[in-house]
This record gives sequence, structure tokens and C-alpha cells, in this order.
Amino acid sequence: MRIAIMTDTNSGMTADEAGRLGVALLPMPFTIDGEAFLEGRNLTAAQFYGALKNGAKVATSQPSPADTLAMWDELLQTNDAVVYLPMSSGLSGTCATARMLAMEEPYAGRVEVVDNGRISATLRQAVLDALALRQLGLDARTIRDALERTGPQSQIYLAVDTLKYLRQGGRITPAAALLGSALNLKPILQLANGKLDAYKKVRGSAAAQAALLEALRQAIDALPGDGPLRLMTAYSGDEELGKAWNRKVQQAFPGAKVYGAPLPLSIACHTGPGALGVACARAAVEEA
Repeated sequence: MRIAIMTDTNSGMTADEAGRLGVALLPMPFTIDGEAFLEGRNLTAAQFYGALKNGAKVATSQPSPADTLAMWDELLQTNDAVVYLPMSSGLSGTCATARMLAMEEPYAGRVEVVDNGRISATLRQAVLDALALRQLGLDARTIRDALERTGPQSQIYLAVDTLKYLRQGGRITPAAALLGSALNLKPILQLANGKLDAYKKVRGSAAAQAALLEALRQAIDALPGDGPLRLMTAYSGDEELGKAWNRKVQQAFPGAKVYGAPLPLSIACHTGPGALGVACARAAVEEA
């Protein structure tokens, strides 16, 4: 079978990387003070963080069904099937919408929508796994099933520099945000079972970084599966901060190659700039 692999910009993949790998990339939509944008097309990271800095009202939304179907239609002109990897259904309705669309003709049996509870670098790893599984000759349904079985073999932790954007998004109360800011508290968030939840709170940036490293060590020890281990870092806003963080994680885990990338803007909407993250995942096959 000729199988197309498709994801969205919540995977953290850039258009250049997706093009090099032959992955179809659906841009996530944003509104900034009511004006519509598409991540990676007419919205850059610099524009996004500039809007946050200037106090603009920034919001995310699902890709429109029309845009999703248009990409499927294009891919099915030259492929027998599509494996689509959107963000976790626990974080957005994108996956549920796509699954509903994939039940209709002419997509039923030809488009397989993966719900493996992932986002950002771990979703990117799942895309690499899909490419490797396709290379092994698996059909689209089998690839989907394999990715969903290995979805729990991943973990993400995020340290947020400011509580401002969690408060704006309704994730915490204004009173909790005010108290946390006064005490210099840095919340550590965990992506567990496909949903983002509180992990712990620490005081100060140094303690937050130490907590992330310890969380990653514990996650590696507890990670199910026996596939090759992949480690990742993420950041929002400051590229130099992201590079320094990646070096620090690499030093803490000298036997591993640590992949680093910016957080997708859909996550940065809630974290704001200055967030740092770590993640681990089992690759489906050695070549992934």
C-alpha cells in the first residue's frame, strides 16, 4: 500500500522538517485579537510571542473540517491510505472531530486517525515511528494500532516561568496566580494519560530545573515497553535558554542523545514564554 503520514504543527515539526521527511503537515489555527492566523504559514514564533508581550488576546482552535478534508483529498489522490496523528484527544477536540470525519465516505477505511495521548516532541517521535513502521510494510490500520499501543510509553513534564497565562486560560484561579507569583512558585505540569495536570510546585527557577531532571529520571525508570529510549527537551520563547537547557539535560544524561525543539505555540499559549520541558518516549523500532 502507498500510505501517507500526516500530523499537525502540535507535533513541533516545522514545514522544512516535514517536507524533508515526506510528512503532510496541517497548520494549527490561532486568533490574535480576533484576527485569524495559521502556525508556520502566516504566524511565526516571533509574531506570536510579540503579541503575548503586547497583551494581545491569543487563542487556539481546531483545524477547520474543510482544511482537514482538503489535505486528505490531496493525499488520497496519490496514496491508498492516510495515517493522521493529531494531538491528544485529552487536550483538544481535534482528534474526535477527525475520527468522526474519517467514518464518512470516501474516507472510511482509507484514513486512520491515531489517538495516542501525545503532543509536542513525543508526538513528533510517534510520527517518526509511523514512518519506520510504514517502511517495514505495515498497512495503515496496523500502524494506527501499533502507535496507540505504544502511546503510553512516553512522558512529558513542563515548568512554567509565570502563572499569568495559566490564569488567563482559566487553568488556575486569579487568587492562586497572585499567591504563586508572590511566593515565586514555579508549577511543574505533567502530561499523563493524554491530559495535562499538576505535578508539583517548587520555588525558583533553579529548583524547577532540578525538579524536571528528577522527574525525567523517575519517568525513565518507570517507562513501560522495551523499545529504544528517546529523550527530548523543549522551551518557549528564548532560543538561547532552550539551547542552554538542552545542554544541561544532555550533561545529566550523558549516555543519551537529547533532541531539543521549541514548544508548539498551542502549548505556549498556556505556558507563556520562559517555559522549559523534558520528555521521554520509547521508539517503536530501532530505525525511528
